[in-house]
Amino acid sequence: MKRVVIVSDFHCGHQVGLTPPDFDAVPSSEGQRRQLYKTRRRCWDFYKETIEALKPIDLLIVNGDCVDGKAPRSGGTELITSDRTEQVDMAAQAIKIADASNVVMSYGTPYHTGDLEDWENEVAKQVEALKIGGHDWVDVNGLVFDYKHFVGSSAVPYGRHTAVARDRLWGILWAEHGEYPRGDIIVRSHVHYFDYCGGFGWLGLTTPALQFYGTKFGTRKATGTVDYGLVSFDVESKEKYSWQSHVFKPRLSRQHVITV
Repeated sequence: MKRVVIVSDFHCGHQVGLTPPDFDAVPSSEGQRRQLYKTRRRCWDFYKETIEALKPIDLLIVNGDCVDGKAPRSGGTELITSDRTEQVDMAAQAIKIADASNVVMSYGTPYHTGDLEDWENEVAKQVEALKIGGHDWVDVNGLVFDYKHFVGSSAVPYGRHTAVARDRLWGILWAEHGEYPRGDIIVRSHVHYFDYCGGFGWLGLTTPALQFYGTKFGTRKATGTVDYGLVSFDVESKEKYSWQSHVFKPRLSRQHVITV
């Protein structure tokens, strides 16, 4: 049996991104910054405890958006650091704590990870990833994972699995052309919600993110639920495997209610 763990969407450098304690100073005053700091610490603790519980990890798939970038659309006002070299160091530390025997990565969204350069290449170097690419396949005991960062989203709950099911069908057609392998597990990220679908011989899923909710875009423009966490697989063979989502539910609903 081999254990596979899939993580994505760290958005290191963002105020609700995945933040190792070494890169997170305690705010000097109370208020929103202190609340965001507490949120980052709770999220990191969940991530670290989950990773520790899943060890030993044979393969870690890091599926894009390791860093948040310069955030020009919000003028950098949501960042705890705009230094992308520091963001790279944060992401590398988050990956290294998994002590995975093998690491593979995919490129994230250019807006975050670099329009003119690929900052995730630097992350891949630091963690000695086997490969980083735009769309790849990895065989684990005969079970083929088809992984890529980007996938289309949906404005309705019942449409969330449509895009990944479509990618699975395109994968079959590409395989019939003899161009690419045929994947058994279709893994996509980017949308920051956990969803899955499947049938005989295949499973498709979108991974939860490791950026917590609370971005300006998410709170002011987007609709729909957000999931924070990761996914793990135990693979014995192509026909015999199990999987589990690990999603953090902080129960914060009362904090959003104004009482008069």
